[in-house]
Amino acid sequence: ILRDGRIVGPITSGNYGHHLGGAIGLGYVPCEGESEADVLGSSYEVEIAGERFAAEASLKPMYDPKAERVKM
Repeated sequence: ILRDGRIVGPITSGNYGHHLGGAIGLGYVPCEGESEADVLGSSYEVEIAGERFAAEASLKPMYDPKAERVKM
């Protein structure tokens, strides 16, 4: 994972997110002492086979913790 052009952490897993309609990856980005706005305000990329792709950070869980989709 690159944050503002610097390598900051690894992708630990990836898959296709059917609900999101695209690829998703989970990884770690150190952000101790930073505000939520600072973390989300940065630009992110991932590098795959030597090519960089824009990425979007999310602080929300990538699952439905309250099972709201099941209740629809």
